[in-house]
Amino acid sequence: MANLDTLSAAQIAAGVAAGEFSAEDVARASLAAIEAREPEVQAFLEVSSELALAAARATDAARAAGKALGPLAGVPVAFKDNMHLVGTRTTCASRMLENYESTFTATCVQRMLDAGATPMGKANMDEFAFGSSTESSAFHRTNNPWDTERVPGGSSGGSAAAVAAGEVTLSLGSDTGGSIRQPASLCGVVGMKPTYGAVSRYGVVAFGSSLDQVGPFGRRVEDVALAMNALVAAGRDPYDSTSQDCPVDFLEHLEDSVEGKKVGVVPALMEAAGLTGEVKAAVESAARALADQGAQIVEVELPNIASAIAAYYVIAPCEAFSNLARFDGVRYGYQEPGCANLAEQTSKSRAHGFGEEAKRRQMLGAYLLSSGTYDKYYYPAQQVRTLITRDYARAYEQCDVILMPASPRTAFKFGEISDPTQMYASDMFTISNNIAGNGGISVPLGLGADSGLPVSAQLQGPAFKDRSLLQFARAIERGFTAAGAVAPDFAGKGGEL
Repeated sequence: MANLDTLSAAQIAAGVAAGEFSAEDVARASLAAIEAREPEVQAFLEVSSELALAAARATDAARAAGKALGPLAGVPVAFKDNMHLVGTRTTCASRMLENYESTFTATCVQRMLDAGATPMGKANMDEFAFGSSTESSAFHRTNNPWDTERVPGGSSGGSAAAVAAGEVTLSLGSDTGGSIRQPASLCGVVGMKPTYGAVSRYGVVAFGSSLDQVGPFGRRVEDVALAMNALVAAGRDPYDSTSQDCPVDFLEHLEDSVEGKKVGVVPALMEAAGLTGEVKAAVESAARALADQGAQIVEVELPNIASAIAAYYVIAPCEAFSNLARFDGVRYGYQEPGCANLAEQTSKSRAHGFGEEAKRRQMLGAYLLSSGTYDKYYYPAQQVRTLITRDYARAYEQCDVILMPASPRTAFKFGEISDPTQMYASDMFTISNNIAGNGGISVPLGLGADSGLPVSAQLQGPAFKDRSLLQFARAIERGFTAAGAVAPDFAGKGGEL
């Protein structure tokens, strides 16, 4: 008897289409895995059992009627809890939206459902996506399946942990400064941030509108490519003005050779302060794996990348302040009872509805956008953004992709990093990619020599060259045994088919 966590998304979809097992059987296997594993992992904020079984039965009915099934038929998927899905709450892991019921479904979620995916529930996250450890969730922490005393990363920690624990096969997260790639690295799964505009953000609660991008998690590169096909196949979303057409099949050239292609390495990043020896060694091993397959390793420079974190923590809080101003205790969200006037109601609702990190970032954004401060910080940060974007463009004239770490270290223990500025440094290798708007992917490389915890490498590529990123990621995956691994403490616990 097979277990759900041994099957890829493609195998599940093919098995459902061939009648080897039903979509309902797969949904029940996922629910059983969640029931058995969730007490220790705590990846979910809401398990949507009724929605899952209804979707699975609809898939089975379509097969019985002889209809063509979607490429994700019966595949269990979790969605980060900043993505609207009718029939669930969308809380953003905040007291501010604790009881908010989704009134519509986000485009990215709908496209996964249209492809036949089964919605298993909403995954935990840092409150409003503010964080790198999922510790700022207002409801509970999510534990790293490889060591439950350590963080899963963030802000999409629940999405990464659900896949790493084998509770679901795929999940969606959002990445504003590394919130897909960093938790993917810490949890030992594949996590992709597509080019900005490749995937619609309609129906995703905004953090930084010029930085946010939705992307998939999976245990295999092939699964992530399959999810990307579902997310972009319907073309540009008219409800998102930043959405673009991406007329490519991400599976088409996945197994192509990388022989003769160029992989850029930034020497300064490989010597960056805070980068641990085992992560550096892992990235170097990824470079060797690509070289062994005929790729040419070249050195490139990103001279302004050292300023990326500073620029990001000006731009992102300003956009967060603007986006979260709508939560005023009047139209929806938490409303403080017993207030005498509107000013008191708004003030107290925001004070008691938001957590500490959400308050910190909004206060910083308010200051940075204030008169006399805007010209000193915000405008120069946008100038730095232009310089970083130009640096990447020059680098990609010399190489096809850039290889670097995704996270400077493996998963750290809960409470180990209490200084917010140290926590912000967790995204030191990912932030620049959001600033430039290019694509990036984190690929697991097995376990670190020192910690015994997952390590990974990150690939970054030019805008709308995400298919090439997946091709290189698959080439790395061929050189390692990490592909498809479920954290050993959870493998096989529930989920029998």
